Amino acid sequence: MNSLGQIIESSPAARHLGLPNSFESNIAQPLAASPWDWTTVQRVLVVRLRSIGDTVLTTPSLVALRRFLPRAKIHILLEDWVAPLLDGSPLVDRVISTPRHGNSARARLARELHRTDYDVVYNLHGGTTATFLTRASAATHRVGYAHYQYARLHNHVAPSPQQIWSRPVLHSAEQQLALIGWTGVPVTDRPPTQLKVVDKSAQAISEKLAAQNISDNERLALIHPAAAFETKQWPVENFARIAQDVELRGMTPVVLVSPQERQLAQALGAQTSARLVMFDNLSLPEVIALAARSSLFIGNDSGIAHIAAAVQTPGVVIFGSSNVAHWRPWTTNPSEIVREELPCQPCHGYFCSEFDKPQCILKIPVERVVAAIERITNEKV
Repeated sequence: MNSLGQIIESSPAARHLGLPNSFESNIAQPLAASPWDWTTVQRVLVVRLRSIGDTVLTTPSLVALRRFLPRAKIHILLEDWVAPLLDGSPLVDRVISTPRHGNSARARLARELHRTDYDVVYNLHGGTTATFLTRASAATHRVGYAHYQYARLHNHVAPSPQQIWSRPVLHSAEQQLALIGWTGVPVTDRPPTQLKVVDKSAQAISEKLAAQNISDNERLALIHPAAAFETKQWPVENFARIAQDVELRGMTPVVLVSPQERQLAQALGAQTSARLVMFDNLSLPEVIALAARSSLFIGNDSGIAHIAAAVQTPGVVIFGSSNVAHWRPWTTNPSEIVREELPCQPCHGYFCSEFDKPQCILKIPVERVVAAIERITNEKV
């Protein structure tokens, strides 16, 4: 007989059940015995380079560390362009940033990390740069996975996260929690993601909405029509229809894009009769505040979807090429995934290897997304 998890992952109709609110236990336990005396630990560094989604999905590990070490100093190393995501976060005492490129900047950072005298460093990335900086810290305990290319540069090498959890299919958040839990930190309750809404950014969003005649009590539906790759990009004309649907439900559609995606937002606006509010120049703290201010999120599989989930905004996320089990929003709040199942899924996602155009995302009908919105909002049009 298939397990509940297998049933959830194989059935679009049941996929909204596959969320971390069905945990085995609410009592957090470690995944292995502590390899050192935690009472001596005063400074911990978490290394997690790369993207918005990767950073948001690290916050469950930060939650676990903070509650286990309430008096220790917890730092996190992020790439500079995503570092503002953790502005004001109570989960960390310091956010250290590094540029994506630049050997001289990394050399200076390596010297700084060495001087900080960390007791424990977790390498949650595993790439060459992350591993080099982990080793350069000269921390007493340097923790990484055995499958990392330069695993020998760590002095605590963990088995695979699947082996640690004793499960073959894991979410990205669980993969990171596994490394923390393997060192004796209680993680089995698998905390959801969380981000802090900074007062300054919330005020800025309130003022920007007011400038577009949006009152404080007006319900917003945040729409994110962009994606990193074509295999994740639901057609803009479909989002135009979604904008009309949410307006009929009494919500104001707010379209969020980056400056480079401005034409996408303009194309959406040209194809809908709904009254749209558009933002294309928000900072990441302002994006967090806007997502928290919204009543609903609808968008492609992206970092913005993870931001919305981390501020407890109900969401409908449209998946194409990505692995749903690994990348779905990690939240206990109402959330649904909409996807079209094909034998070639999941794939690398950089381009479609099976069709002229990525059918996994293009074949998803508007009606299925509307149905998910209706279930999430419990409102009929």
